[in-house]
Amino acid sequence: MSAHFDALETRAPELREAALMARLPGFLERAAAGSAHAARILDRAASSDITSRDALARLPVTRKSDLIAAQALDPPFAGLNGVPVSALARIFVSPGPIHEPQGQGVDTFRFARALHATGLRAGDVMQNCFAYHFTPAGFMLEGGARALGCPVIPAGTGNTEAQARAMAHLRPRAYSGTPDFLRTILERADELGLDVSALRLGHVSGGAYLPGLRQFYADRGLTVLQSYATAECGVIAYESEAREGLILDEEVIVEIVRPGTGDPVPQGEVGEVVVTVFDDAYPLIRFATGDLSAFLPGTSPCGRTNGRIRGWMGRADQATKVRGLFVRPEMVAEVARQCPGLGRLRLVVAEEQGRDRMVLRAEAAEDAGLRERLAAALQAVTRLRGEVELVPPGTLPNDGRVVDDTRPLPA
Repeated sequence: MSAHFDALETRAPELREAALMARLPGFLERAAAGSAHAARILDRAASSDITSRDALARLPVTRKSDLIAAQALDPPFAGLNGVPVSALARIFVSPGPIHEPQGQGVDTFRFARALHATGLRAGDVMQNCFAYHFTPAGFMLEGGARALGCPVIPAGTGNTEAQARAMAHLRPRAYSGTPDFLRTILERADELGLDVSALRLGHVSGGAYLPGLRQFYADRGLTVLQSYATAECGVIAYESEAREGLILDEEVIVEIVRPGTGDPVPQGEVGEVVVTVFDDAYPLIRFATGDLSAFLPGTSPCGRTNGRIRGWMGRADQATKVRGLFVRPEMVAEVARQCPGLGRLRLVVAEEQGRDRMVLRAEAAEDAGLRERLAAALQAVTRLRGEVELVPPGTLPNDGRVVDDTRPLPA
């Protein structure tokens, strides 16, 4: 059983860099031919001249935070797709809404490599608890598992008791889903007296993987590793058994830039993650994710030689992920629009016993009916359940913060 997915993972770093830069001009030329947005980005730049990171850094960034408005003006994808809509395999609708195209192929989001690093091998059954409804996460993980030859239980989200019973009956070796939902399933299985001991592996993403949760899984003898991915880019980086940072995927070029700019920061400094993805169907060029991270020096003890990042370290803007879905300031504004007459609002995201907790605080006189309307609007807009607290007018700080993520950062 090979510890590595392929020989690309153990190449000399200088050979990898040379190969990526050699691919870049052809990729950019195809992108400009198929994508109106890529053609605008390149403008007068000659693709053949962009053969280094310095040259790439002179191109403008495309900000994820701008996609909602851009796609509203130029549907469906604001010209970011590199192939016609008729040639796509799927079209996703993520919260925002942001619409993402998926090209043809089994593992277009490149999750096979990340799942292999977690320990999955051909024949292992995986219970996939990422959403299949509108958003791409369920298909991302399923595609990677199928590429490895692993049968998938398309469990999706929620239905905790049904998840536990399926896990006991079908005896999957692996789980995929958000970090805290596996704990919920396991604790429910314990309450029901179900044997879920066949489960040995977990691959988690879509939320903060906190130290207390890591310890909970370790105490049960489970190997649960994480990846960093976005709906647009697919896998950006993944964890190996060394558990020292996240190793960059072989099909992306990652930069760390100063937030609000496209300027790379010095090595090791925290900045915004910017990704170029070699995907002709969705050719993202210097895509600014809005996530913060930093490069780690050296290479992983596991033998993989690609660069590493520290993992997700917060947001360059006020957006954050809750149970695998982004919540954004504009969503809070939409809740306020649906419930007029409020003062300031603040959506507070906290961690409680290893689980995400979301509380909307709104300045208004106490009113049970208003509380219910706000809770319903919050769920409709974010697709997430949250609590509502009404506080006296003038209570919330006048600091411009709308989404306040108070969860501790992972170590």
